[in-house]
Amino acid sequence: MKKLSLLIFISFVCCNHSKPIEQIKDYTSTHKEALTFCQENKFNEDFYFLIDMKIHSGKNRFFVYDFKTKKIIYQKLVTHGACDVFEENPKKYKKAKFNNKTNSHCSMKGKFKVGKRDYSSWGINVKYWLHGLENSNNNAVNRVVVLHSWSAVSDEEIYPRYSPLSWGCPAVSDEFMKVLDDRLKKTTSPVLLWIVE
Repeated sequence: MKKLSLLIFISFVCCNHSKPIEQIKDYTSTHKEALTFCQENKFNEDFYFLIDMKIHSGKNRFFVYDFKTKKIIYQKLVTHGACDVFEENPKKYKKAKFNNKTNSHCSMKGKFKVGKRDYSSWGINVKYWLHGLENSNNNAVNRVVVLHSWSAVSDEEIYPRYSPLSWGCPAVSDEFMKVLDDRLKKTTSPVLLWIVE
């Protein structure tokens, strides 16, 4: 009976254990490029934020990567923009679209500097300004695309359901924002946030 119970337990673990995200997709080259960027630009060399918009919005796709341990230490949900102002976007929940244009409600990809901590009317009332460092996102401040929380965003994966849509901001759950806020308040050098697809 003990052997049977053990076999059932082992089969349950083997068949139901979800793979770590880095086995699903290899971000090794992205992490290396991020560290080089941080070293060359005097950004924080302890950790950075990576958002992979190619992943379903009901799955974890906001990652906090620790450069020292070479591991993703947090992974949670994050919204993408509706991108529905200048054109019809029937697949807006299914796929992130990108545009740097003011009032587009689209997401923006590329590297950002996480800037000043400020008051937000959303979530836990904390936001961080995002300064776009590339042509694909250099309008972030004018668009007020910021890192903030939103009570409508789940703290756990909701796949196959989708996360709610934003107006371009990478919005996270209230609980996750507390984690990010705690880390950001403790650093004296700018933190890199990188949105990829």
